[in-house]
Amino acid sequence: MFLTISTTGDEKTPATDLSFLLHKHPDNAQAFSTSYGTAHVVYPRADAECCTVAMLLEVDTTALVRRGKGKGRGGAPDAALAQYVNDRPYAASSLLAVALSRVFSSAIRGVCNARPERVQQPLPLRVEIPALPARGGPDLVCRLFEPLGWTVAAERVALDREFPEWGDSRYVGIVLESDRLTLAEALRHLYVLLPVLDDAKHYWVSADEVDKLLRAGEGWLPTHPEQKLITSRYLSRRWSLTRQAMERLGLVRLAEADDSEVEDLDNAVQDETGTDETGNGESTTGETATGEGAAEDRPVPLAVQRRDAVVAALKESGAARVLDLGCGQGQLVQALLKDPRFTEIVGVDVSVRALTIASRRLKLDRMGERQASRVRLFQGSLAYTDNRLKGYDAAVLSEVVEHVDLPRLPALEYAVFGSARPRTVLVTTPNVEYNVRWETLPAGHARHGDHRFEWTREEFRAWAGRVAELHGYTVEFIPVGPDDPEVGPPTQMAVFTLTAKDSTKEEKAA
Repeated sequence: MFLTISTTGDEKTPATDLSFLLHKHPDNAQAFSTSYGTAHVVYPRADAECCTVAMLLEVDTTALVRRGKGKGRGGAPDAALAQYVNDRPYAASSLLAVALSRVFSSAIRGVCNARPERVQQPLPLRVEIPALPARGGPDLVCRLFEPLGWTVAAERVALDREFPEWGDSRYVGIVLESDRLTLAEALRHLYVLLPVLDDAKHYWVSADEVDKLLRAGEGWLPTHPEQKLITSRYLSRRWSLTRQAMERLGLVRLAEADDSEVEDLDNAVQDETGTDETGNGESTTGETATGEGAAEDRPVPLAVQRRDAVVAALKESGAARVLDLGCGQGQLVQALLKDPRFTEIVGVDVSVRALTIASRRLKLDRMGERQASRVRLFQGSLAYTDNRLKGYDAAVLSEVVEHVDLPRLPALEYAVFGSARPRTVLVTTPNVEYNVRWETLPAGHARHGDHRFEWTREEFRAWAGRVAELHGYTVEFIPVGPDDPEVGPPTQMAVFTLTAKDSTKEEKAA
């Protein structure tokens, strides 16, 4: 396998700075051992005007077969000789990508103590790869590299130039040129896209490959038009890993759109162990309330009362297909799955961590086919309209609205009531007046550190009434937990019902 990287320069910014960025001296021919052979690094030319580094990967085909152990193309041949006689030693693939990351690891990370000012400067780069398997041909090469700022020249390699009637091979020779990229960016593009074009990997793809992909794809993969194809092929089409990577990439896009950090969005679950069941990832301040008929020494947790109230209201509405918006760790989804009247339950949350915990709680990987067909989890933000939320009987926002900044609340209102428009919407939120009854909650403090606000009963009713009138719903209010004669219940719930007139319009539109 062979690859060259070239750059140009002048006396002020000599091209030989490339050797400093790569941490490889141009006067030396160096060899580096890899798991499947030896990578040789040489400089065909190194002066102020032009500097070219070449990597030749000499593959040990016997080691490739032995290490494959039946996995991948090297270990699962079509015929016995294919183990030793195939394209692996010659055509650029994941073998070359791994060698790049091994030999130029500091350059990929953007580390250079000798020329730190050059690390973040774009270079006039030219990359040449004479033989590259491309399942998708030159067109796919262009679709992958051009959105990243490369000018691409890709031509199919003939099976034999002496016999043009034999046609072309599945290989392409490519030349990439750009003056807008740093060396680290260019190397990360190659690391990810070489195995994507080959659509194969020489090693077993495990869960840590998701982290590798996201690290190498930082800054470009979340917005790439071929993101799904890149992710799927890089992860060897393992759907579970692909789904996990796509969810995390979606979170990155949301953070960028909101001009915030990923950690600020993915904060629904602070700690998987020891988290109280207060519903949708909300931590507790000693929230227990004695329900009717409960023994005084064993009070029913407010989270359980709240969940029971939501399930009862859903049954009363006659809903069969339910959205749990802001599903957190999946407690409500789990409760709904126990009742066969709920034929489809969809959990949505902005937090990938919360969805991962919910998936484990529900044991989705071990769930029977019939039960699994009733439930779905996906990542999304209620700050944006989402066509996936349309067409459901009911939506639940349990302890969600108080986690939204007040200026962004209208966006949530439109996404749920204006765009998705389920026939029934249930909203629960803390009653701030009841906070004086929590002995462990200091005066003036919210029940959860992430609460942007907590409403009084009057404030909640005013908000719910305005939303209902604006979007064609009626609304009624149900107390959740013991209804204190002075301060009201600990949780307040609004049940929104689409008016008959608007419901008919929705059915006709559907």
